[in-house]
Amino acid sequence: MATHAIPTPESDPDADWSLPGWLYTDPEYQAVEMERVIRPSWQIVCHVSDIARPGDFHTLDYLRESVIAIGGTDGEVRAFANVCRHRAMRLVEGPSGCARKIVCPYHAWTYDSDGRLSGVPFKSDYPSLRLEDNGLAPVEVELWRGFVFVRLEDDGGPSVAAMMAPYDAEIAPYRFEEMRCLSPVRERPRAVNWKNVGDNYSDNLHIPVAHDGLTRLFGKSYAIEAQPWVDRMSGEIVDRPSDNPWERFYQTHLPRVDHLPDANQRRWLYYKLWPNMAFDLYADQVDFMQWLPTSPTTCVLREMAFALPDAFIPEGRRREMKLVRYANWRINRVVNAEDTWLIERVQQGIASRSYEVGPIGASEVCLRSFARKIRERIPEARLHRAPAPGWSRRPCAAANTPSS
Repeated sequence: MATHAIPTPESDPDADWSLPGWLYTDPEYQAVEMERVIRPSWQIVCHVSDIARPGDFHTLDYLRESVIAIGGTDGEVRAFANVCRHRAMRLVEGPSGCARKIVCPYHAWTYDSDGRLSGVPFKSDYPSLRLEDNGLAPVEVELWRGFVFVRLEDDGGPSVAAMMAPYDAEIAPYRFEEMRCLSPVRERPRAVNWKNVGDNYSDNLHIPVAHDGLTRLFGKSYAIEAQPWVDRMSGEIVDRPSDNPWERFYQTHLPRVDHLPDANQRRWLYYKLWPNMAFDLYADQVDFMQWLPTSPTTCVLREMAFALPDAFIPEGRRREMKLVRYANWRINRVVNAEDTWLIERVQQGIASRSYEVGPIGASEVCLRSFARKIRERIPEARLHRAPAPGWSRRPCAAANTPSS
């Protein structure tokens, strides 16, 4: 099991350059990246309140795997491969549901919520079968501030709590643990490599160029910083009324949230967690988003929104809070459309043979941090051009080939 040291800026000799374009289109590279980056990474599934009752489950499908996170009769949250141990049948369908017993729809093998195999029709027909050895295949789980994360393999990387530790005190007042889902999970396909989404999320230089609405809301306050495993972006809502009606409504009617510090009342915070997840924190709600690879040039965005129940909001502010959340959605719907337009055209450009790498500015600390971690895991990512096919089955190509 590999152990990853905390990355430092000095450790990357290619720090002034972006990841090369071939990493965003190449099938052989994609296969290596899935094994070394995505399979060992933590992925968010849901909030513990989404699986609060015994048998409540949420699923997460990625990398040709399907994972079930399920609440047990003992109150524990567990995760398993969504695969019957008999004939590999998928056990449950859909993003969520409730099943006190998981019954395979193929041959009715039955599993308890703790994964144990508890029922096999015609059991005597299987003389070598031991029920205790054929429970559902477990998947590692971590609970962090009320959210459920899973990972398919442990390569020695840090926990979610360790990755988020630099900002834990800042996040604590938002009371993640007590939040509840505002809307069901939503998935949106995108015709771009997954890294393209993350690059754009952490990119600060495009905000004043491509996002007029955010610029009206934030003025010149947008800021970024990078810790070893998490990026932080932020903008302060200015007092000057926007010309846009939804932005102006949000500015004017955002109620005070008593459990947040004064500094956070009108601050929008964004945290990008290695390698492909993000939390957007507003005074009115919290969103998560992850971008799951589906091919070298496609991915799916998976999103959910959360907020504290009405019981935590003074009665006189509840209606205003609901309206402000709607305004938030209207504002960010435009931002998402703008970002989609951008990343689709970057993906088209990055496929051109004319593009190899681009310079990264010293201020672009988040992009530098991400590229450094990719290169540490896949040395061939330093090559400006794709090596000959079959490189992943040979000794490291980057060790013998100049990067340019």
